[in-house]
Amino acid sequence: MKRENNLIEKIADPDNLRLAFWKARKAKDGKMEVAEFSKSLDKNLLTLRNELLSGNVQVGKYHYFTIYDPKERKICAATFRERVLHHALMNVCHVNFEKYQIFDSYASRLGKGTYAALERASVFQHQYKWFLKLDVRKYFDSIDHAILKSMLTKRFKDKVLLQVFFQIIDSYQTLEGKGLPIGNLTSQYFANHYLAVADHHIKEKLQAPAYVRYMDDMVIWANDKNTLLKIGNEFQSFIQSELSLTLKPFCLNSTVKGLPFLGYVLFPKTVLLNNSSCKRFKTKLKQYTYKLNNAEWNQAEYQAHVLPLIAFAKHANTFNLRTKYNEMTKTG
Repeated sequence: MKRENNLIEKIADPDNLRLAFWKARKAKDGKMEVAEFSKSLDKNLLTLRNELLSGNVQVGKYHYFTIYDPKERKICAATFRERVLHHALMNVCHVNFEKYQIFDSYASRLGKGTYAALERASVFQHQYKWFLKLDVRKYFDSIDHAILKSMLTKRFKDKVLLQVFFQIIDSYQTLEGKGLPIGNLTSQYFANHYLAVADHHIKEKLQAPAYVRYMDDMVIWANDKNTLLKIGNEFQSFIQSELSLTLKPFCLNSTVKGLPFLGYVLFPKTVLLNNSSCKRFKTKLKQYTYKLNNAEWNQAEYQAHVLPLIAFAKHANTFNLRTKYNEMTKTG
């Protein structure tokens, strides 16, 4: 495998830093820290450039909050300045991470995503009789810093870039030497790369007939359940020994019973929303309509929130549900 070298100059290039600023600014206009950074934009970008070239970046000033959508998660938000840094890094390094991904990995990748994973899984649900769903216990909290650094060293030769990566990794931990912060762009890339090793093992060594991964949600399909159990047991041993990860209990079932995946339940001939997604759809649509009717939001703000919600529902057999709530939430 050829390692990439001399990338830090491209990352620290003024044009790349300015592009990173505009990417980080999306959906953040109006926030105080964005306004403050923008006031001295050229100076701030020059400081960031010098830090990158030296390999010593200021990281770790995180803001923590908890979300419950659908399950409780602790989000670790970087400062705006660090968000610019993360975008600058991944503008250049994206292609290098992408090269190691298999076709059926769908998280944090251009042209992939939730709906592409859903469509691919639906095809396999139709083609095979059995599925085995695998999920890593506390995935982001369990990622081992030493193992991740070793993986990055195999991928990148640039010592200054690796030094920057290692500073970002070391800026956060749940237990000593473990954990990545949920919410950072770099975390998404690092976490996706961490399990890419497992993807290759499942496809190339264990010869899984069909496989889809969305971050740490993994599904394998076959026409024989014993084949799936064998693959699952061997894979469990692999990620424990090689990646220091632990799987939750296996979910093995017939495809006709329905596969719970990414907020949906997939059957061989149809897709439904799962119970929590259905409840969340109803709750959020009512909340958004209330905000519109009480002048908390204008029409543009309302549509910006409702359209993704409707798009999520449309990927399942929800015509009756959407019709019912469309009638209930009509505004005068």
